[in-house]
Amino acid sequence: MGHVKRAFKYRFYPTDAQAVELSRTFGCVRKVYNLALAARTEAWTRQERVNYNQTSALLTAWKKTEELAFLNDVSSVPLQQTLRHLQTAFTNFFSKRAKYPRFKSRKKSRKSAEYTTSGFRFRDGRLTLAKMAEPLEIVWSRPLPKGARPSTVTVSQDSAGRWFVSLLCDDLTVKSLPATDAAVGVDVGLNHLLTLSTGEKIANPRHERTNRARLAKAQRTLARKARGDGANRRKARLKVAKIHARIADRRRDGLHKLTTRLVRENQTIVIEDLTVRNMVKNRNLAGAISDAAWAEFRSLLEYKAQWYGREVIAVDRFFPSSQLCSVCGTLQGKMPLHVRTWTCATCGTAHDRDVNAARNLLAAGRAVSACGAGVRPQRRTPGGQSAMKQEASRREP
Repeated sequence: MGHVKRAFKYRFYPTDAQAVELSRTFGCVRKVYNLALAARTEAWTRQERVNYNQTSALLTAWKKTEELAFLNDVSSVPLQQTLRHLQTAFTNFFSKRAKYPRFKSRKKSRKSAEYTTSGFRFRDGRLTLAKMAEPLEIVWSRPLPKGARPSTVTVSQDSAGRWFVSLLCDDLTVKSLPATDAAVGVDVGLNHLLTLSTGEKIANPRHERTNRARLAKAQRTLARKARGDGANRRKARLKVAKIHARIADRRRDGLHKLTTRLVRENQTIVIEDLTVRNMVKNRNLAGAISDAAWAEFRSLLEYKAQWYGREVIAVDRFFPSSQLCSVCGTLQGKMPLHVRTWTCATCGTAHDRDVNAARNLLAAGRAVSACGAGVRPQRRTPGGQSAMKQEASRREP
């Protein structure tokens, strides 16, 4: 495959002057985004379309007014970039890939600013942003690829107060892995995070549960503070955010290790096409499903497979992977979640529910890959096997 654009994210520690400058930039970026969105929304009510070039002209006019003269105090590059991001948001909306863009909130929206090559200088491993006299003090936790030159730099501050810089580079070191015949079906769950068709079960770390007591205590402390922008409430809110950040960091690290291992070991990975957004509407399971981060797992798996020349197949969510016997293909009746083991009434095979589901997913994925067969089996087929099972049987010795 061609060059891979890859973002490398690092923590950095700004000086007081840099922190003030970046905070001012974040505020201006948010202000310009909201002004442009308001202008485009107003034009939309008049059945008019406003594009990026027109909002850029509006930005120039805003800077000349007394009320918005402060926009001249920060680099113009992040302001232009936020207009491009708004244009992308509208493009996605008109293509029906996303909802109508929303206004950015001072308290809730992500604090970030994006710089293109004209807005920063990168020399000898030192990054200096526009309007700044000193380079950022970056903790280089891993080296950039040899000879890499950042094309875009994004600076952000998370809710826990930590500062990050993300450098987008061409990574020439990413190459397709040697092809292999290995394939695996992956069934996600809550008791076990992943169950593989090989029979291996990967434990669910339950990161949120590990820190639940600390988080609950910090949230109770926050709830007792008077509402507003008081210093005590700000400190309590920061403590809650730091616990959430710790949970998210550990979860992401675990998912990165899992997905990298699956991509390295297998040519084809078959998963279930779950609608996590709908599943979290179940109030009894919402917390556990969110903590398992199934959507993030799939996202990481798919882009890594694309990088390294692997294939990820998503089987239809209505495919009854848990109810189908992976040996004879007989479809069983309804199976409540508490049933973890069952015996096939036709062939007498005893099944572990999750392992059986993973094996059925693998068989279905192989059928789709081999002949494009559908993944919804008939209730009864000659010999008791679904189309996927027959295909899998022909391929296996």
